Amino acid sequence: MNEAAIKQTIFQLLKRIAPDTAPSELKPDENIRETLNIDSFDTLQFIVALNEQLGIAIPEEDYGKITTLKALLSYILNKKK
Repeated sequence: MNEAAIKQTIFQLLKRIAPDTAPSELKPDENIRETLNIDSFDTLQFIVALNEQLGIAIPEEDYGKITTLKALLSYILNKKK
């Protein structure tokens, strides 16, 4: 799975969790939760959905490492190697 496909999956999952937002307009260094006004429960749902869709495990101790789109993409690409 390439970066564009991963990004598309991220946007689809975010849109499912926050339907009134425009995830595709996120800038690489914007905080996902703050920009889309997502609470901690929705964030957890998003991470679980990422785990299922992409087949990667994101342990709780790594949640703080994936706060921006850029960081999340980098994290996922490293996990997929």
